[in-house]
Amino acid sequence: MNPGMDTWLLTRMQELRDLQGLIGLATWDMETYLPSKAGPARSHQLSTLQGLHHERLVDPRLGEALAQAASQADLSDDARAMVTVLTREREREVRVPAPLVRALAGAISDAIQAWREARQARRFTVFQPALQRLLSLRREQADAYGHDGERYDALLEGHEPGMRVARLTPVLSALREHLIPMVGKLTAVSRPVAPFLMGRHYDKDTQWAFTLRLLKDIGFDLEAGRQDLSIHPFTGGTHPLDVRLTTHVDTATPFPSIFSTIHEAGHGLYEQGFAPELYRTPLAAAPSMGLHESQSRLWENMVGRGLPFWRHYFPVLRAAFPEALSGTDLETFHAAVNAVGPSLIRIESDEVTYNLHIALRYELELLLVRDELPVEDLPAAWNARMEKYLGITPPDDTQGVLQDIHWAWGELGYFPTYSLGNLYAASLYRAAKRDLPELEAHLGRGELLPLRDWLRTHVHQHGFRHSAEERVKQVTGQGLTDTDFLAYLKEKYGALYGVSL
Repeated sequence: MNPGMDTWLLTRMQELRDLQGLIGLATWDMETYLPSKAGPARSHQLSTLQGLHHERLVDPRLGEALAQAASQADLSDDARAMVTVLTREREREVRVPAPLVRALAGAISDAIQAWREARQARRFTVFQPALQRLLSLRREQADAYGHDGERYDALLEGHEPGMRVARLTPVLSALREHLIPMVGKLTAVSRPVAPFLMGRHYDKDTQWAFTLRLLKDIGFDLEAGRQDLSIHPFTGGTHPLDVRLTTHVDTATPFPSIFSTIHEAGHGLYEQGFAPELYRTPLAAAPSMGLHESQSRLWENMVGRGLPFWRHYFPVLRAAFPEALSGTDLETFHAAVNAVGPSLIRIESDEVTYNLHIALRYELELLLVRDELPVEDLPAAWNARMEKYLGITPPDDTQGVLQDIHWAWGELGYFPTYSLGNLYAASLYRAAKRDLPELEAHLGRGELLPLRDWLRTHVHQHGFRHSAEERVKQVTGQGLTDTDFLAYLKEKYGALYGVSL
């Protein structure tokens, strides 16, 4: 029992977490094992669960209990943090009128269906009316939340608490301006396509076994979680002792399964790493999507695409696929893992060009929310920025403006958290190497637990006790910066490509 917090309030906090867990489980199942005819039934079930969660969250008794608890002088630090986090969540929810909540739910359902139809038709115009409606409702929601003149801030707050456009835009704009010439220098170097990626076969079951080995080595507890297959890999679940990962297997290349598994394991380790005393409370959560993404990016890119990691795991992979990897040495494999080049699809892009994809999306949705870009002009604006930032133009809308489902979900304000994750990851990895001088030697021997344990101590166990930037600053000595990320790229890719960046 937390000092100063009554039993009713603690029980209500636990109920809210339990309902969120069931919503997460139902959503995970919908993307993995749900029978093809069960979609409508699951939609009703999710609607009911979300309705129950909303009712309990906006209950006036909860507001009174939170206010009373906040006034108590004897609250423990954790209890006060719980009250702060839940109060923030409740106040945002209470401000949105019930008719708007219902209208948004219907608009999202319609938008998802329209997006799928538009992708099949390869025409944005099929999706345009649904997006227009959803965008209008999101503006209304932002106004209901409240803001100081920048509607986007109100939407960003739901994904990255405390972050504002005035802070975010200069960071992402400066990053973009550094990356464009860097990409130009790297892509000017001619690099042949690795033979092992051309017409070779990688058995599905063998890939699966390799990914399970990676999960075990990385320290993901398979007795408190599991991995399954999905078209679009993601992490979900119900509780730190029930974390669900998914990966994607392509028999033409081992890269999707390997890097999806490592990426989602980064998310999964965070979910499993919350301190036990925070379970079933508002603090058993990451303080922002950017910090959560930092964990997956750190493992996928700084570890999983690093030479020390592959010194140990390339011989293991080659033994698993002796025919497909015949004639391939470590240097060739590592170069292919880190090949840089403009690509149409964000999720297939390399770590140098990736943030240019994010800059494009952030800039466009900021214009949309401000009502400074007509929705019908979105495909042309998308293509113009693709050409300006990456030097390529999508051949159709499916490979361009329709490639992500996020806008159909109404997730305006979400995309920039991916770039924040990359920036936080670089700063945290630099700090880890400072504190663990033998880190790269450990990785070269396949010893991944020292890094897992360092992250658990400095990031995971704290949950939502502090804001994302505060947690990073406590660990690294500085807040949000692109300095560490750019230094990391320059050192790594300058050496790989033999150029000065």
